[in-house]
Amino acid sequence: MYGTILVCATPADQGERLDRFLADHLAGLSRSRIKILIEDGAVTCNAIPSRTPSAPVRAGDTVQIEIPAPLPATPRGQSIPFPILHEDDDLIVLDKPAGLVVHPAPGNQEGTLVNALIAHCGDSLQGIGGERRPGIVHRLDKDTSGVMVVAKTEIAHHALSEAFAARDIERHYLALCWGAPQPASGAIEGAIGRDPRERKRMAVVARGGRYALTHYATERQFGLGAALIACRLATGRTHQIRVHLANAGHPIVGDPVYLRRKPAAAMHITEPARSLLLDFPRQALHAASLGFVHPRTGKALRFETPAPGDFAALIDALDDL
Repeated sequence: MYGTILVCATPADQGERLDRFLADHLAGLSRSRIKILIEDGAVTCNAIPSRTPSAPVRAGDTVQIEIPAPLPATPRGQSIPFPILHEDDDLIVLDKPAGLVVHPAPGNQEGTLVNALIAHCGDSLQGIGGERRPGIVHRLDKDTSGVMVVAKTEIAHHALSEAFAARDIERHYLALCWGAPQPASGAIEGAIGRDPRERKRMAVVARGGRYALTHYATERQFGLGAALIACRLATGRTHQIRVHLANAGHPIVGDPVYLRRKPAAAMHITEPARSLLLDFPRQALHAASLGFVHPRTGKALRFETPAPGDFAALIDALDDL
């Protein structure tokens, strides 16, 4: 079942929760699936978006739900160029461009790194670690650039997955954040879990989260308004650096999720630097290096890549002011 569906509430539905109302009227959709669609903005009530599953329905309401088509079982190959830093029979190390989604998901069914990898590797990649995410052992957010490793064999996939799980991977990032962290170097600890107020965000939580540790060191400071910092991950949680820095009061420049309003640190940096920072169109986060042991040869490998053009140009512009 997919497409646009309209359901009209009758007097018998008066006061019913929105998610339960839809579950009762749409056979084949679970209430949990409906709840996710509501929170994702796929439901309107009388043409007004409704993101609250518990919202009461009134008699006469017209509820519209957009059910996305199911994703294909196996992604197809697409000729999408990506920079390769190293490739052998077992793995590929690449420099992921900002803006490239790693694997297919609702809203990004094609045009992903997985589609590019399938086209590059052919049928040999299919099924390595799963049909939907072949070869993927870790990921970077869509707008984060930098070094990634992808497995080309089951042996490599298993070994690299184990290394990531055991934290036996060296990962360094560059982040441009608002404000000047104090002290200039140190560590940020805090369990990370789903934000209880908004499921699409992660947050530092008091209970129910997973332990997370980020080491950081300031590389360059732009007055009290911004700083370029190097981050080393001791754990690998979803959005870890973004969440930890935002929770510490130093959100990443351009972060669309964890930087919701003009930061207070913007008052401490003069024009035109302030405008350059506020206008940067994505999170200024780059996976600068990745180190690991080759799963077949046992050789220690380490790969580095410079910040991409837009990130580097922003730093240069700030230096020149």
